[in-house]
Amino acid sequence: MDQAVRRRRHALFLLFLLAGIAMSSWVTRTPAIRDRLDVSTAQMGLVLFGLSLGSMVGIALSGRLVSGFGTRRVIAWGTWLLIVGMAVISVGSLVTSAAVVAAGLCAFGAGLGVGDVAVNIDGTDVERISGRTTLPALHGFFSLGTVGGAGAGMAATAAGVPVQWHLAAVVPLAAGLYLCSVRFIPAGTGRALPEKPHGTDGGGRHRPAVWKDGKLLLIGAIVMAMALAEGSANDWLPLLMVDGHGMDAASGSLVYAGFAAAMTLGRFSGTFFLNRFGSTAVVRASAISGALGLLLVIVSDNAVLAGASVLLWGLGASLGFPLALSAAGESGPDPTARVSLVAIIGYVAFLVGPPGLGFLGDHVGLRPAMLAVLACVGCAALLAPAVETRPRVAAVVSPHDTDAPATTPEGA
Repeated sequence: MDQAVRRRRHALFLLFLLAGIAMSSWVTRTPAIRDRLDVSTAQMGLVLFGLSLGSMVGIALSGRLVSGFGTRRVIAWGTWLLIVGMAVISVGSLVTSAAVVAAGLCAFGAGLGVGDVAVNIDGTDVERISGRTTLPALHGFFSLGTVGGAGAGMAATAAGVPVQWHLAAVVPLAAGLYLCSVRFIPAGTGRALPEKPHGTDGGGRHRPAVWKDGKLLLIGAIVMAMALAEGSANDWLPLLMVDGHGMDAASGSLVYAGFAAAMTLGRFSGTFFLNRFGSTAVVRASAISGALGLLLVIVSDNAVLAGASVLLWGLGASLGFPLALSAAGESGPDPTARVSLVAIIGYVAFLVGPPGLGFLGDHVGLRPAMLAVLACVGCAALLAPAVETRPRVAAVVSPHDTDAPATTPEGA
């Protein structure tokens, strides 16, 4: 791996770390923001709708933005929007304005949605050039950021640091990580070439839309299941432990921390197992692990066993998303559109699925509601062969190849 690709890979690590820190910093202080705004649960739901709205808009636009401008510009726009959104949330908390906080969450979600898809597309390009598995480690840095941000949030809460000053302190940290990383992301990656019109290959022949590719849709189903497994834990796991297994709030938060740690461990160790057993075996083993953990959490009446089973849940949910994105990029022509489609499927499941579980849980209880997640993860184990791709070979980029992606930072 040459120096430029290595620096680019490290820059992507920092960008994923930034997103994880920003997300968990907000999530851990949600109760404090609710108390600061003095709103009801229903009113807080309207505030949180800003995050969902922004995320969905950002995800919906991300693919076209990358095709039009390349990953570097989209990553830059998305990250700055995320940082500005965090600053606006801080200001809204300071002036106790629910409308300002909702606007900040909308900007935060849009930046996160746009940037996440773009960095995943750039990560698949790094895999193609270097011939090395990269996405599991990239998502591992996101999980590492969530663990670190959650720990800082818990410490700030314990120390009585006002939420507005805590979030304000995250803004320069995120800006510093961004400035240290973005200059190593090359321009032009993922940008559609003008001589290859949309819907045709290089010779002008018609190429079917990616959403008509059966194998790609199977990969999308795997991503949907694993994203639902992760998203349901992020939204409901502490409450599931408290209401479903009689734990206190502190123990429920500790169980969630264990889930996040297991996710981090699984993603950082994923490359080791992938290189030895292949993507099909790893995805199937991950799905089986997640299904077993979910099953024990649902059926066990022993709180200790249920809490320990969450580690299997976390390990199982850790690799499905990044490995499926990697497989999508290698499943055929137009990798930008393929990764974008699968990422959108995953993020929709991540954002829309958990609220649906809440509605179901109101009728049957949270533990039985998790059977829907268990069924999806079980299907992912059966669909695992869809992620198998040809052995990755490092690309040899010629300086005279005008179709090759840029490997040097964009000029001023």
